[in-house]
Amino acid sequence: MPPYRILFVDDEPSIRLMLPAILENKGFRVTTAATVPEALAIISAEPFDVLISDLNIGEPADGFTVVSAMRRTQPKCVNFILTGYPAFETALQAIRKHVDDYLVKPADLDKLVSNIEEKVKNPRPRLPVQLKPVSAVLVETVEEITREVLRAMKSSVDLKRVRLSDDQRIDHVPLMIRDIAQRVDRGSEMSEKTLQAAAEHGKTRYKQGYSIPMVVEETRCLDMVIYRVVQENLMAIDVSRLVSDLRVVNDSLQTSLKRSLRAYLEQAKKAA
Repeated sequence: MPPYRILFVDDEPSIRLMLPAILENKGFRVTTAATVPEALAIISAEPFDVLISDLNIGEPADGFTVVSAMRRTQPKCVNFILTGYPAFETALQAIRKHVDDYLVKPADLDKLVSNIEEKVKNPRPRLPVQLKPVSAVLVETVEEITREVLRAMKSSVDLKRVRLSDDQRIDHVPLMIRDIAQRVDRGSEMSEKTLQAAAEHGKTRYKQGYSIPMVVEETRCLDMVIYRVVQENLMAIDVSRLVSDLRVVNDSLQTSLKRSLRAYLEQAKKAA
């Protein structure tokens, strides 16, 4: 039987040199990639039996992009994710849904080799995946997005300068996410109700002591979390609509931000 063909993706040069060399000594044939674009190009050009990808290659969770491409292009390939964060059990449960197995850095090499051989010989049944639009993922993950946005806001040096309760920081987020999802789903313009809510948010932030850069920063936090959640759910998303859906998400955030800032400045002018 010919050696198993492995694609190994990791942005750390030392790991990219060491682990493939060890696997080749064990009889595997290994191709390496250092970036997501490089991995995607290789996946489209060569067949593989196994993918081993770091979870965070260049950006958080972009290893899922590689796994998604492999599953769609080469559905029989066995997929492993490498992660350096074994403590987050909920994250590991999510990873298990999308890959055949995960490996914690530094990987136990004997276990890795046995896992590869076992998974290739006895592949897990692949259940058909019902692909969803981005709007459905946003609605399903409203609570997760809101929770992660709050975490990002509380980690921001600038935003922490204004003392607010958790509810005051993120009370606008669930409504905004649902409105964005509705717009993505229907392809419509933002409703006047949504724009009015954005204006009220701008006025409120002025009264609470936010600066304009802080209003921009909280929108950036929401933007980053949405993109991360979409990326983590990429394998369940209808990619034929992905670019247009994300364009609507971005436009919605920018439109809401502009309306908030306009109301903020009007409130500041009244107070002057």
